[in-house]
Amino acid sequence: MTQQTSGAAGEIAAGYVSEGAAIELGAVVIDGQVEAGAAVRLPLATLNRHGLVAGATGTGKTKTLQLIAEQLSAAGVPVVLADVKGDLSGLAEQGAANDKVTKRAAELGDDWRPAGFPVQFLSIGTGGTGSPIRATITSFGPILLSKVLGLNDTQESTLGLIFHWADQRGLALLDTKDLRSVITHLTGDEGKEDLKGIGGVSAATAGVILRALSNLEAQGGEDFFGEPELDVKDLMREVDGKAVVTLLELDNLQSKPALFSTFLMWLLAELFEVLPEEGDLDKPKLVFFFDEAHLLFNDASKAFLERIEQTVKLIRSKGVGVFFCTQLPTDIPNNVLSQLGARVQHALRAFTPEDQKALARTVKTYPTTKNYKLDEALTSLGIGEAIVTVLSERGAPTPVAWTRLRAPRSKMGSIGPAAIAAATTASDLHAKYSETIDRESAYEKLMAKAAPTAPDAPAASEAPAAEAPAPKQEKEEPGFLQKAMKDPAVKSFLRSTASSLGRELTRGLFGNRKR
Repeated sequence: MTQQTSGAAGEIAAGYVSEGAAIELGAVVIDGQVEAGAAVRLPLATLNRHGLVAGATGTGKTKTLQLIAEQLSAAGVPVVLADVKGDLSGLAEQGAANDKVTKRAAELGDDWRPAGFPVQFLSIGTGGTGSPIRATITSFGPILLSKVLGLNDTQESTLGLIFHWADQRGLALLDTKDLRSVITHLTGDEGKEDLKGIGGVSAATAGVILRALSNLEAQGGEDFFGEPELDVKDLMREVDGKAVVTLLELDNLQSKPALFSTFLMWLLAELFEVLPEEGDLDKPKLVFFFDEAHLLFNDASKAFLERIEQTVKLIRSKGVGVFFCTQLPTDIPNNVLSQLGARVQHALRAFTPEDQKALARTVKTYPTTKNYKLDEALTSLGIGEAIVTVLSERGAPTPVAWTRLRAPRSKMGSIGPAAIAAATTASDLHAKYSETIDRESAYEKLMAKAAPTAPDAPAASEAPAAEAPAPKQEKEEPGFLQKAMKDPAVKSFLRSTASSLGRELTRGLFGNRKR
């Protein structure tokens, strides 16, 4: 299982020496023995090089996320975590010592003390116990929305045209009824005329998008899209010297996995648009944990995957670190995986031929080592143990270390629905986001345009004789304009002018609104 090397623990630990602040992960294990003096650390200065936490179900990934999150909070670094199982709510309360915790602390030389951390609870839409958060259709953009709706490349292109038209005319797409009304308009006679010269929306493609939109509404998407929209600056707060940990409640993840995973990508894209360029910092401005990351990449279009790769590459300069959490490193596309500097790999199973292939591929994603046979090590790790390699402060990969991880200082487990609900109600974010706002947007404007105008002035025949010449002159001018509008050159000029003068949004990497 392991290969004994003289002084191996010391050699490995030497690679993890950090001059600056660092996350204390645990201690090196050689031949089953913990070397308490051989610490494994993750430098804060390298967290914007991103990371991966992987492993089979039940191997301790959640506790690793908790361990890292509480140390980031203590260091003043805000954290965003998707709480898929509800277990991470324990971050809000102090942990309790027990035999397992005491034994783990003793063998690692850890001065374990219980501690709680400031936590704010958010839910996607209005169905959860956290403060409801929303995004507008306009800010989501066509690429992210296409992922949620499950559209193919052609349909995604059509949705992009629909967004372009709405942006050009200053029609805010705040919720699903706004998008539905714009699609309906563009498939009518007037809408087809509006789109001449820049393409069109076929009835068949519009039907596919509308049906997908109906399915999304049935899954709760109608409650998610709208206002007030989440201000991502609310994710970067501090209480009593500790940074706030934001937990996104995803307890009904399986009912709408595409919406949840794509929403997390929207959050990341919004952070990219909002935050200024920072370069390399002593510690990140925020660390974002992308749990159940495989859902993000399932059935993703080429355009979507390219945008993810670009965002991960570029957001490090904004001081944001991203950790992808999943069962296998191979769940992450190679172009993204190659950018993840820190790796915490929990145990894998190799019960089937498919498992064995995945294990072999996983081994190839780690640096070679003379200290462990990685294929054997990865199937022999105990709960709360992991194979770790990170980037040193010099930017070089550290030696692979079989690591026994520290126990979290906060409560390991949920604090319960009642406590979460009480914390949510007491939060100032609840007052800010709990009530839905429905202001005038595309739906209202298009409905008003379609409605017949009631007469509110006397007809021309009822006007005094002395005023007769004025109505006659007014009648001639519209006639002239109507004729001019039939001229293709005039229509092209007006369309161009409207495009340059109209309020068209500038969109970012994902087609999301740029702030």
